[in-house]
Amino acid sequence: MSESASNFIHDFIDEDIREGGRYEGMKVHTRFPPEPNGYLHIGHAKALYIDFHTAEKYGGLCNLRMDDTNPTKEDEEYVDAIKEDIHWLGYDWGDRFYYASSYFGQMYDYAEELIRKGLAYVCELTADQMKDMRGDLTKPAVSPFRDRPIEESLDLFARMRAGEFEDGRMTLRARIDLSSGNFNMRDPVIYRINHMRHHQTKDTWCIYPMYDFAHPLEDAIEGITHSLCSLEFESHRPLYDWVIENCSVPAKPRQIEFARLGINYTVLSKRKLRNLVENHLVSGWDDPRMPTLCGLRRRGYTPESIRSFHERNGVSKVNSVVDYAFLEHCLREDLNRTARRVMAVIDPVKLILTNYPEDMTETFEVENNPERPEDGTRIVRFSRELYIESDDFMEVPEKKFFRMFPGNEVRLKSAYVIRCTGCVRDDSGRLLEIHAEYDPNSRGGNTPDGRRVKATIHWVDSKTCVSAEVRLYDSLFTVAEPDLADCNYLDFLNPESLKVMSGAKVEKSLADAKPGSGFQFLRLGYFCADSKDSSPERLVFNRSVSLKDSYKS
Repeated sequence: MSESASNFIHDFIDEDIREGGRYEGMKVHTRFPPEPNGYLHIGHAKALYIDFHTAEKYGGLCNLRMDDTNPTKEDEEYVDAIKEDIHWLGYDWGDRFYYASSYFGQMYDYAEELIRKGLAYVCELTADQMKDMRGDLTKPAVSPFRDRPIEESLDLFARMRAGEFEDGRMTLRARIDLSSGNFNMRDPVIYRINHMRHHQTKDTWCIYPMYDFAHPLEDAIEGITHSLCSLEFESHRPLYDWVIENCSVPAKPRQIEFARLGINYTVLSKRKLRNLVENHLVSGWDDPRMPTLCGLRRRGYTPESIRSFHERNGVSKVNSVVDYAFLEHCLREDLNRTARRVMAVIDPVKLILTNYPEDMTETFEVENNPERPEDGTRIVRFSRELYIESDDFMEVPEKKFFRMFPGNEVRLKSAYVIRCTGCVRDDSGRLLEIHAEYDPNSRGGNTPDGRRVKATIHWVDSKTCVSAEVRLYDSLFTVAEPDLADCNYLDFLNPESLKVMSGAKVEKSLADAKPGSGFQFLRLGYFCADSKDSSPERLVFNRSVSLKDSYKS
């Protein structure tokens, strides 16, 4: 990471290094701690960028830890997907992969330590009762079990662990300050009963630590120096520090908060994304309309474009919303450098060159990518019958329409100049084919007499082209802020977010396109072979991003 990429987090770390103290002689050590209850999305990629690049800048370490303290919706499927996404983005945790559940025994011991110190007690209030007794800014909370004898709490806590009580019957609460202005400190619950099988520990435990208790312990056990988390945990930091100070942990990490990523025309709530999947409003977590990393990957986004997006957005302490167009801009920049150029016709109509010999075929050598001469050239075939885009023709042209209409000349990309002579329609008026004559002296698109040709259009050869399905994706939501508090985000789903073009025609060179490989379809945009559905027998291409850049820097 360059020095120019420094931010307030690095300023804090620089200060810690200068002052020494509890970090004396320690390597900077961060961690990325996802909960394995869903797939990672573009917001998680920001946290990944911050955690891994901070460690990289200081020559330190970054752990990957599954924060699996809540078995309700956690699954090994998500663990595998999270690992795959992180590796795809180009990050690696080495041999430092951990489960929070591996520390359940130690966490239980730390909870007992708090009870013995008079800093925790078993409470029998229900969740509703606890809420009713929480108090307000002028009235402290009430907890009738707060002065329960230490030995009694130790006994009840052991019986909770042994499975004697049903879910919700008892909790373990930290004994801190019932009148605190920070409601997170008003004797928060640190353990609850949950008789649910855990994906890692199976049926070993029926009590589980709450996140606010478990997380600082996990960090301390792993020797984390700086626990970087999103801004909503700022008010939880006093509790984080309280746990560290009152448990005999081996290290004392520092929590630093940063603003989460907000991005328009989408939702980044894992609960809402799960709802889209489970109600079949999208095809799955990897639907190319989803903001998940696997969905973006399937759509054709590159690791480089996502890392560039987060690096250029920077790290802030203030919440803001980034324009989705900027993410597209970063992808467009990367693909412009790397993607091979090809010709494809999404909505084809046949073009017949009436003066071109029926038995003749020519070849043209064209560049694969003008930005990368090292990518070489390919051979494109040309014959009497071609396919062009139907919207490249108008029988009665509108003003400033310079493409094909009777009497007008256009240039076929890298081939010839042609003049449109008419068209053929069926009885219903549907366009069947377009007729034109080619200028045999204009090979390569040149006009020896210097006459001006205003438009160049793309084409594919009807004899050698290959059929394909093309999927045109748009925003999943019709409004910039589908998360408006007084609305249901599902009311804003975009019915036009996916348009399937089943009769597309593409260059023969795409017949062996590998799933996931990206291309620029000339004049149309950037596309990739679908990683799930595309095969040599059935080519499927997803539009990653259009050629037109709507982002204004």
